[in-house]
Amino acid sequence: MKLNHLWHKGTLLCLSCLLLWGCGTQENAERQPEAPAQEASAQSEKNKEAAAEKAPTYLTVADDLGNLALDNAETPVYDRYTLAQRREKGLPTALPAITPYKQGKVAYLTFDDGPDEKNTAAVLDILKQEGVKATFYVTGRNVRNFPDTARRIFEEGHALGNHSYDHDYKRLYASVGNYIEEMEQADEAIYELLGVRPLITRAPSGRMGNFTKAYEDAIAANGYVEHDWNVSSADTAPGNPTAQDFIDNIASQATTDSVIILMHSSGGHEETVKAVPEIIRILRERGYTFGVVTPMTPQPW
Repeated sequence: MKLNHLWHKGTLLCLSCLLLWGCGTQENAERQPEAPAQEASAQSEKNKEAAAEKAPTYLTVADDLGNLALDNAETPVYDRYTLAQRREKGLPTALPAITPYKQGKVAYLTFDDGPDEKNTAAVLDILKQEGVKATFYVTGRNVRNFPDTARRIFEEGHALGNHSYDHDYKRLYASVGNYIEEMEQADEAIYELLGVRPLITRAPSGRMGNFTKAYEDAIAANGYVEHDWNVSSADTAPGNPTAQDFIDNIASQATTDSVIILMHSSGGHEETVKAVPEIIRILRERGYTFGVVTPMTPQPW
């Protein structure tokens, strides 16, 4: 009897333990999802932020080229087709009449001749830190040589412009046909990498003294808008100029509401890189915001 009594007590105790353990297990099962749910929510926010960073930060021109209007100066504009594809599809290549963007004081920082893996990358680091967008007139050859830097320009919301394929003056200015061929060759390099082509271009050494009316007509017929500059850093001048020289040059010239500033970010332009933070500071102090060159950017003259 005593043993049976103890056995019954033991059984009851065990059953009680099981019940308590079961309740605890159920309670734990109900509570456990809270941490993963919070983690999932945090991860979801991170995914949203990552998606936002990768979301297109540019305007794609319409098939009929009829949507060339912006309400801000910070949005790059690209075409989803190359010129060859437009011709094959029977789509227009010449741009319609465009109303220039004019609102407040805007500075357009432009960097020619890149990309490269050193100086262009260093400029991009500064622009990212300062929260400034700029325009990079790239050569097709360098896009092929430094695709990661070219892709970074695009993905970080800067504008890419066409600066010919290999910057060869003799070839470019031998004939209009050569010039357009170089533009299309550069377009192909950019398109193969990014899936878009620029509508903006800058003539190597500038249009002044290089373009005849035939060049101007061919540029327009093929849907390009060429922009030179009205402020020069003179960072290609002889005599080993320094970063302070470039800062002083820009500070003395930046006096109008719309300033397109010429600089370079290819090899050998380490002093330009050093000048960029101070140039940004001075322009901000003078009340400028920063934009990227588009077909709607006012001409510098």
